[in-house]
Amino acid sequence: MATSKEMTAGKIFPQLFYFTLPLLAGNLLQQTYSLVDAAIVGRFLGIDALASVGASTSVVFLILGFCNGCCGGFGIPVAQKFGARDYDTMRRYVVVSLQLAGVMSVVLAVLTSVLCDDILRWMRTPDNIFRGAYYYLLITFLGIPCTFFYNLLSSIIRALGDSKTPFWFLLLSTVLNIVLDLFCILVLGWGVAGAAIATLTAQAVSAVLCYVYMMRHFPILRTVPAERKYDSRLARTLLGIGVPMGLQFSITAIGSIMLQSANNALGTACVAAFTAAMRIKMFFMCPFESLGIAMATFAGQNYGAGKPMRIWQGVKAASGMMMAYWVFAFTVLMAGSEQIALLFVDASEAEILAKTALFIHVSATFFPVVGLLCILRYTIQGAGFTNLAMLSGVSEMIARILVSVVAVPAWGYIAVCFGDSTAWVFADAFLIPAFIYVYRRIKVNLGMARPAGQAA
Repeated sequence: MATSKEMTAGKIFPQLFYFTLPLLAGNLLQQTYSLVDAAIVGRFLGIDALASVGASTSVVFLILGFCNGCCGGFGIPVAQKFGARDYDTMRRYVVVSLQLAGVMSVVLAVLTSVLCDDILRWMRTPDNIFRGAYYYLLITFLGIPCTFFYNLLSSIIRALGDSKTPFWFLLLSTVLNIVLDLFCILVLGWGVAGAAIATLTAQAVSAVLCYVYMMRHFPILRTVPAERKYDSRLARTLLGIGVPMGLQFSITAIGSIMLQSANNALGTACVAAFTAAMRIKMFFMCPFESLGIAMATFAGQNYGAGKPMRIWQGVKAASGMMMAYWVFAFTVLMAGSEQIALLFVDASEAEILAKTALFIHVSATFFPVVGLLCILRYTIQGAGFTNLAMLSGVSEMIARILVSVVAVPAWGYIAVCFGDSTAWVFADAFLIPAFIYVYRRIKVNLGMARPAGQAA
């Protein structure tokens, strides 16, 4: 039987490390979705098809990022009540979050599907890849409820200190996605749309199985009739935390859309290189995201338990892990970026390979900046200060817009390569003082303020 786990006492480094490992494996599997889609499409359908998948990457992040952010936000009150051992209220939060997810996901799916054509035209998608990009994006939007529910269920389970169970369902989903990718593209001949259908189906199966398993194997989540009623007060709390987290992802994505739009105007070769490079970059960034998610749960539980010092100690432990990983990732990407890019394009595509490697080299150099960003942002979110985390997304958006409007027209693709790293620097410039403010606030809120001049 699956078990919940508190992280409010004991040695912090091993707790974070072992909690992060399943999250990392899960994130790697999620990125495998993207890698498999792009690799199969690029290898079997050609460069135009690969560009079709990549042309809408930022829009997908805009919408699905909002969904995932809301799901992470909905899990924070659950983690806080779990840390405080208020299990009755915790279960009521779970029920209301599922009710909100049902309404929000359907509304988003309908609205985005209707606007799909207009979105791609706003992004200046090249005519030769427009049709493929449209079908890929439309099917992805129709699958929003599946994505929303899987991520919400995973967030709830992680809030209870269990990061392993979501991983197993994601593993199943990934294997199913790979099999369906090959079947839909190679056997049925559905092209780019087949890749999207494969992912949608795999996510739907994962969401259903995760819900059934969660309700059967987590006794702490089993509700009585009185706990299943809609509670507007709890809904306001969930929305007050979840929506800012979702908007933080979406605001960040607006800048990414501007950057991708500027890159789309540079031609199909740049779009294909950008697509391959983004897949590789996101894959190698998984440990940073995983550490951040772990810190959100860790901070939420310890905030609920009234232990702010452990939050600060957790940030230090996570930062040490982040730097150790960066040394490894930097070495691998600097030496082997073009070889990795061969997963997506043929060796004869010299221009695309060179542009892909350039993008990856710039990103890898700035990985410590984005690593710190993930740790601080998720820690701030876990403590419940989601509006501040959202403002860090505004910093990223401003940076990417400036690069898109000013730098890309002047310097072309090289400016695109520096778009993300510039955004990370802007975000950290906001997050570092924001975290100092939050840490001081939670010490005061929890009655742990130190005398003036005493170090934390």
